[in-house]
Amino acid sequence: MRADVNGVGIHYEVTGEGAPVVLLHGFPDSGRMWRNQVPALVAAGHQVIVPDLRGYGESDKPDEVEQYNLLFLAGDVLGVLDAVGVERAAVVGHDWGAALAWATAAFAPERVERLVALSVGNPMAFVDAGFPQREKSWYMLLFQFTDIAEQWLSNDDWANFRAWGHHPDGQAIIDDLVRNGSLTPGLNYYRANIGPETLIAPPLELPHIQCATMGVWSSGDFALTEEQMTGSGKYVDGPWRYERLEGPGHWMQLEAPDRVNELLIDFLA
Repeated sequence: MRADVNGVGIHYEVTGEGAPVVLLHGFPDSGRMWRNQVPALVAAGHQVIVPDLRGYGESDKPDEVEQYNLLFLAGDVLGVLDAVGVERAAVVGHDWGAALAWATAAFAPERVERLVALSVGNPMAFVDAGFPQREKSWYMLLFQFTDIAEQWLSNDDWANFRAWGHHPDGQAIIDDLVRNGSLTPGLNYYRANIGPETLIAPPLELPHIQCATMGVWSSGDFALTEEQMTGSGKYVDGPWRYERLEGPGHWMQLEAPDRVNELLIDFLA
C-alpha cells in the first residue's frame, strides 16, 4: 500500500484487525525490522501498520536534506494513519523511529493513544545525558560530512559499517542500502536534525508527552546510555514506565524478540 503525503510516497503494510499500532524503524533499517513483532501483535488483537520511512525501502527518497526534518517525518506518520483510516493509534519506534515517535506524540497528541520508545529516549533527555552520551554518539558528527560518511561506511565491502553497527541483518541491510539507494537518505536524518550547530545551540524543546509511555533500553546498546532513556520520564506528563533488558544490543527486536514482544503486548493491552 502507498500513501501520498505532500507529494512524497510512503509505502506501508497493514496486517491484522483490532486496536491499531504503528511500528517505526530507524537507521539503517526498513519495515522488515519488525518481522518478529508483527505476528505476535496481530495474534494479540492488533491491527499492525508498518511503513518504510521516507528514504528507505519502497518509499520515496527526496534529494533535499531538509526533507528529512522530524516535522516532515511526523507528517508522514499522520498521512499513513489517514490513508488507513485510523484516528488514534499506539506508536512504537526504534532508533530514529523512536525519535520520530516522541515527536509525533508531542506535536499531535490527539493522534497517539500510547507511545513506546525502544533504545532512544526523549530528544530533550538525550541532551540532558551530557558528555557520556555525546561520546557514544561520535559517529553522528562523522555522518554530517556528505560523501565522506558514505565512503567511510561502504569502502572495503562495507567493513566499517559491519564493525561499527554489529547489525544482526548486516548483509541484508547492505544489500537493501545498495539496491534502494538508501544510504544518503538515511544519513540525511542526522544532517537534517542534529547538525553540528546543535552542539552549541539551545536544545530543542518539545511539548511534554500526554499519553502513557514506555521506554525500553538494552544493556548491550553500543550507541546509547541508559540515562538518556531513564531521564525521559520527566518529559512525560502521562503514566511513565521504564524497562531495562539485560544482554541485547541496539537491535533488541532481532536479538531478544520474545522479550520485546512480551513487553509490547503487555503495555499495549
